[in-house]
Amino acid sequence: MSEFMGTTICAVKKNGKTAIAGDGQVTLSQSVIFKNNAVKVRRIYNGNVILGFAGSVSDAFTLSERFEEMLNKYSGNLMRSAVELAELWRSDKVGRKLEAMMITADKDTLLIVSGSGEVIEPDGGVCAIGSGGNYALAAARALAQETDYSADEIAKKALKLASEICVFTNDHITCEVL
Repeated sequence: MSEFMGTTICAVKKNGKTAIAGDGQVTLSQSVIFKNNAVKVRRIYNGNVILGFAGSVSDAFTLSERFEEMLNKYSGNLMRSAVELAELWRSDKVGRKLEAMMITADKDTLLIVSGSGEVIEPDGGVCAIGSGGNYALAAARALAQETDYSADEIAKKALKLASEICVFTNDHITCEVL
């Protein structure tokens, strides 16, 4: 059975604001655009946390659902929720590694969480994941360092640039800001 995959998520933390942007493309296998307006960035935990996910669609949903459960269990503590989720995967209580990653943020913290149990706090307040992640990351870092653009402007522009290079990324961009 073919996997539904392919997306790019970019996050920028600048001047007290954090933006997470994602494209809308869902790709079936390596050759078919299955959907072009999927929403892969959303607010959770009463709107106080945003997350964007990339990877296998079913695994990404599982990862984000489990993360939301942890947020509820740990009263919205982002770092603790991410670490506890990672420990579930590392201790293999979940049963398998997920082929997905997510970027999540609250008003203070920005994290990358993988379906294999990794939790990373990115350097410089800029990160990106997914098929066009490296393109978006390079663009976002340059824009953050060399312009006065806001966090959401940088995240959107970085995604737009990635969509012009990566065939698994499109320019139907959703962006949430805290």
